[in-house]
Amino acid sequence: MKTQLSNKQLRKQQLQDWINQNTDFECLSLEIVSGDASFRRYFRFDCREQSIIAVDAPPEHENPAQFIAVAHSYQEKGLRVPEVYAHDLEQGFYIQEDFGNRLFSDLLTEDSCERLYSKALDNIPHIQSCISTENGPLPAFNSAFIDRELDIFPEWLLGNYLQLRLTDVEQTMLTKVFDSVKKSCLSQPMVGMHRDYHSRNLMLLEDDEIGVIDFQDAVVGPITYDAVSLLRDCYQDWPKVKVLEWLRRFHLKYYAEYSWTEFKMWFDCMGMQRHIKIAGIFARLYMRDHKPSFLSDIPHTLHYIIDAASQYPEYAEFVSFVSERVLPKVLQKLEMHKHDA
Repeated sequence: MKTQLSNKQLRKQQLQDWINQNTDFECLSLEIVSGDASFRRYFRFDCREQSIIAVDAPPEHENPAQFIAVAHSYQEKGLRVPEVYAHDLEQGFYIQEDFGNRLFSDLLTEDSCERLYSKALDNIPHIQSCISTENGPLPAFNSAFIDRELDIFPEWLLGNYLQLRLTDVEQTMLTKVFDSVKKSCLSQPMVGMHRDYHSRNLMLLEDDEIGVIDFQDAVVGPITYDAVSLLRDCYQDWPKVKVLEWLRRFHLKYYAEYSWTEFKMWFDCMGMQRHIKIAGIFARLYMRDHKPSFLSDIPHTLHYIIDAASQYPEYAEFVSFVSERVLPKVLQKLEMHKHDA
């Protein structure tokens, strides 16, 4: 009796068939490299003593055309990104250069962090110079965009995951906080933005050159965003003094025309916006997409929100809300998941 293939197995088989029938490469087997927080899956195969990455990016969920267009623009700006060897946009398949296994995140140590963060920060001005591709201008990280991202927090973390019933006072407070954070974001100079420029989306190539991946969501947005993604990484935790030192150097080197106080405030508010969104996304990945591995990262994002917001008196009520209402309930839920496992 013939076993019916699952959708993922079928896509994998179709990807392999496409490589063999429609490209100059021969693929005997595909080995999974990773799936991530999106619907994309990455595979590796060998051909003529060369390792190749094959990507399954279902077009109903992903935009492989944008990845390829941004890749071309980033290359023109001097960034090291994977070369795309062949693609089929209709099916959502492409094959690209293999950057290997040396993840930036895996190689960060007390000894290497100064050198590696300096290299990664030096890439950001190149990214910021890319505001369009061959397909036209990059999307704008505008008011509506920010609203959509911030709304993920009350919908998915507070509502769907924690089942929190907000009082009218809490709802009013959240609205004011979100408006204030959005105002700070929109007050910043607008530049090209990777949007996920963190330690798991960077590779170390030969001679410790930085390889940049996962840039298909690039937009035009606030000047501090990518620095926040890197220095306030959801998956890394460095002493605040060290992070502040890296940020000061970055500011002096590239953005000295803006006052340090203003730049630091932009950075902190941008970090609040990003981590409010991400805390909601991690809950959504669990509730909607059945990806529980991100739940354990929610407390880290909440601690960052508390830390950043605590520096500004206008966010005092929000700090109390997150630290006293949200974080304890998240920790309680995580403990329940451990017992259920």
